[in-house]
Amino acid sequence: MTDAKTAGATAGTTPVWFDGYRGKLRSAREALNLVSSGDRVFIHPGTAEPEALVLALIARASELRDVEVVHLLTSGNADYVRPDMEGHFRHRAFFVGANVREAVNTGKADYVPIHLHAIPQLFSTGQCAIDVCLVHVSPPDEHGFCSLGVGVDVTKAAARHARKIVAQVNPRMPRTLGDSFLHVSKFDAVVEVDAPILELPRRPLGEVESEIGRHVASLIDDGATLQMGIGGIPDGVLFYLKNKRDLGIHTEMFSDGVMELIQAGVINNERKTLHTGKVLTSFLMGTQALYDFVDNNPIVEMRPTEYVNDPFVIAQNDDMVAINSAIQVDLSGQVCSDSIGLDVFSGFGGQVDFIRGAARARRGKPIIALPSTAKKGTVSRIVPRLTDGAGVVTSRADVHYVITEYGIASLFGRSLRERLEALAAIAHPDFRGELHDFGRARKLFV
Repeated sequence: MTDAKTAGATAGTTPVWFDGYRGKLRSAREALNLVSSGDRVFIHPGTAEPEALVLALIARASELRDVEVVHLLTSGNADYVRPDMEGHFRHRAFFVGANVREAVNTGKADYVPIHLHAIPQLFSTGQCAIDVCLVHVSPPDEHGFCSLGVGVDVTKAAARHARKIVAQVNPRMPRTLGDSFLHVSKFDAVVEVDAPILELPRRPLGEVESEIGRHVASLIDDGATLQMGIGGIPDGVLFYLKNKRDLGIHTEMFSDGVMELIQAGVINNERKTLHTGKVLTSFLMGTQALYDFVDNNPIVEMRPTEYVNDPFVIAQNDDMVAINSAIQVDLSGQVCSDSIGLDVFSGFGGQVDFIRGAARARRGKPIIALPSTAKKGTVSRIVPRLTDGAGVVTSRADVHYVITEYGIASLFGRSLRERLEALAAIAHPDFRGELHDFGRARKLFV
């Protein structure tokens, strides 16, 4: 796959790094022989998951004992959490995805509640020392540097501090720019593949998400810098931003909707007070169109989460608007977004990083946005008290705005009584009575 020509050689000259790179070429099975029993293995997360390496690791299960597999949410195979893998692998999740959720909630895997910006510290201090880091990268450029492509996130730190690195090199991985590169000299083994990057298809925009997006967009002024994730609510927000001007992006992740507003000229980053002219992000999840867009595109600057998600860095963006979601919000403003009762559903991610960063920014607006109900309208997500066992991700003192399809509740500086009134007003009408009854029982109302 990689030869002297594609590696950037000119005038018949072979790059000095090329022979070393070629000497590290292995099959996936051979490369994963670098993993020994008792090792801790990091897997490049998100849509960057190096599936060929993961499958080769799983194929070695019978030869391995007590291997800990560490990662954020991944989009591909996670068979290391199958019941028959017990004793061979155990997963440590910094963010729980659908492919490992059952294992976490049945005690077969572990969940670590942690802010996204803080995870690299676990690697650098050795508290979570990485033995083998599995990465998915673009082919080397003429200088021997490979891009981490759609996922810099915590992977750059994991690779920097790992004892060994196995690289899956793929010509379909976009060459994203910024602090996104690893040199081939750092790799202990290289596995060349030619396979599509995992995609996250878009879903049609629903009525509820559209209404939430309309309310959120009403708080976004021209020249604002935005953080948002992926899914129905961010897509709803983006839909209502088409008439805004000079928006910027500073976000841990983005998808196709942001790309479309860049192409339309709505997002140009010209009024950003930090990294003017640049979309600053840490990882991407979307379709092939997005991956084609970011390939070698200088408007997109990828950086590790210890920088992108640092609340101090975020706060340097004037007019910073952070938009995050939740599973439940209680009437005091406490936000649960990683569990449903005792069952872990996702993780902290960057919610608190951006809520606090936006709160400290000049004219910043931290927003929690969620549908008013769940389970087809039978359960309110604005609740008198959080479900027993639910974890508080964002504290009530951190919350400024809560938005549902029924409107906007402004909570910052408000009393418990004022918060109850504001939150009950944006709850689904079917549940407002019981929320007010709770307030009267608590003697918040007379």
